[in-house]
Amino acid sequence: MNDTKKPKNKLSYRDAGVDIDAGNELIERIKPAVKTTMRPEVLTGLGGFGALFELDLDKWKNPLLVSGTDGVGTKLMLARQLGRHDTIGIDLVAMCVNDVLTSGAEPLFFLDYFASGKLLLDEAETVIRGIAEGCRQAGCALIGGETAEMPGMYRDGDYDLAGFTVAAVERSQLLDGQRIKTGHKLIGMASSGPHSNGYSLIRKVIDVSAADLEERLPTDGDKSTSLGDALLAPTRIYVKPVLALLQSGQIDGLAHITGGGLTENIVRALPPDLGLSIDTRSWRRPAVFKWLQQHGGIDEQDMLRTFNCGIGMVMLAREEAVEELIATAAGHDIDCHVIGEVTDGSGSHRVQFL
Repeated sequence: MNDTKKPKNKLSYRDAGVDIDAGNELIERIKPAVKTTMRPEVLTGLGGFGALFELDLDKWKNPLLVSGTDGVGTKLMLARQLGRHDTIGIDLVAMCVNDVLTSGAEPLFFLDYFASGKLLLDEAETVIRGIAEGCRQAGCALIGGETAEMPGMYRDGDYDLAGFTVAAVERSQLLDGQRIKTGHKLIGMASSGPHSNGYSLIRKVIDVSAADLEERLPTDGDKSTSLGDALLAPTRIYVKPVLALLQSGQIDGLAHITGGGLTENIVRALPPDLGLSIDTRSWRRPAVFKWLQQHGGIDEQDMLRTFNCGIGMVMLAREEAVEELIATAAGHDIDCHVIGEVTDGSGSHRVQFL
């Protein structure tokens, strides 16, 4: 006797919480935005099993490929809390392309992974349009991606993002730290805010201080912005300005200030026998960081190890190149400051703050 119980009702994938039709509709909705990111080297559009990209061998003579991947972390939770999803995709692109840029590499293409408990079409479209905007700012093609609907893994309304990029740099122009010597200057490039790091601590500060996200914060001049706007400001994408600056041949190293802050990121660009001296008085710390430190009672060392504190990218260059680099960056609307210099040093105390 067969005791196998037969289901009373027929089940479908939709009954399990996955809507294939919604996923297909999303692809159709985002095609126009994706199309605006295309480069001549892209050979296929959305919908295939794999995307094709033909490296232009007339442009690249001896290229190295540089890859990077990242996410946005718990900044996603703040975006959901405020119901604003239009810039979180820019953050995703920025965190990846700014990383590969530190090798002196030009981002070529980008792929995204969007996972949710239930696919909300309008919200997902807004996020991916933000990703396309980030790709336009970086000059790379949004060449493909994956949308995963996973009921039970995520709650309805929750989503997560991951991004992946591939870049290229001529082997002769690779920034590997070997040209950096004692006395090189650190040129800090202004950030747009906390970017996409430290948001677990940020959300903790908001919670313990019962903060009003509509509270006004001072900015330069007579302008002001809300705390929520300051915290959701999209991560600055440095690609186009820095690629222009690299043409002078005067940049000997780059550091993207991400998790680990100023304490741990700049030394990653150095040979192991060198250290840093950073003068924290050399730039004006934006109001949002002052707010976080005051309302969270955050120790200064924790601030410097958690947040970018107003410096999102650092160029390392010889002293004679500093003036020209700062002037050229200003032409791209990026404020820069000499924030320190390279010193002799190794071991666990390679970074000294003044």
